[in-house]
Amino acid sequence: MTARIGVVTFPGSLDDRDTQRAIRLAGAEPVALWHKDKDLKQVDAVVLPGGFSYGDYLRAGAISRFSPVMETVVEQAKAGLPVLGICNGFQVLTEAHLLPGAMLGNDHLHFICRDQKLRVENATTSWTSDYEAGQEIHIPLKNMDGRYVADEYTLDKLEAEGRVAFRYLDFNPNGSLRDIAGITNEAGNVVGLMPHPEHAVEPLVGTGRTDGLPFFTSILKKLVGA
Repeated sequence: MTARIGVVTFPGSLDDRDTQRAIRLAGAEPVALWHKDKDLKQVDAVVLPGGFSYGDYLRAGAISRFSPVMETVVEQAKAGLPVLGICNGFQVLTEAHLLPGAMLGNDHLHFICRDQKLRVENATTSWTSDYEAGQEIHIPLKNMDGRYVADEYTLDKLEAEGRVAFRYLDFNPNGSLRDIAGITNEAGNVVGLMPHPEHAVEPLVGTGRTDGLPFFTSILKKLVGA
């Protein structure tokens, strides 16, 4: 069985091709999905990639949330389809209410691009099982609206249920509350994070490490039962 992982392209997506390449390197088959199509082409999982969908003209991810493809993604995610949202994709997941909280502008009001150290907090999701809890990794980060916020009740609930998937280490690049870099839903099939694992899958590019590849090998193992 060859796992088929869809990658949605919205107007303004920048990292869809990089994500497709990462999926291919992990051993799965990337499937291009267009934002206007409701048909997910029978894929086994979906990635919402990074970029500036619709130019972030209203609010990051807010317009993409209403793209026809998202109607199907939301429906199937609630039924168990694995979905990963990277950067702008994370923003889309919060706007679609597949993940709680919201993304605001960076507290320093500047775009930031850097290699970011993270700690893996949850290694039991569909997208993180090839990591170990407590593992420290380096993943490229680039965002303007990356500040994760939520009310105290939601933050406490995420912490209590082990749904903080990744946390910033050494430096909080955008003012995200409790240094949260990524979260998961209750079922563990939907994960969102701000850093870009697709840029850390080969030693010659990105951080010069392959710390991002386990995202894609994790889901592959989940899908093929390895």
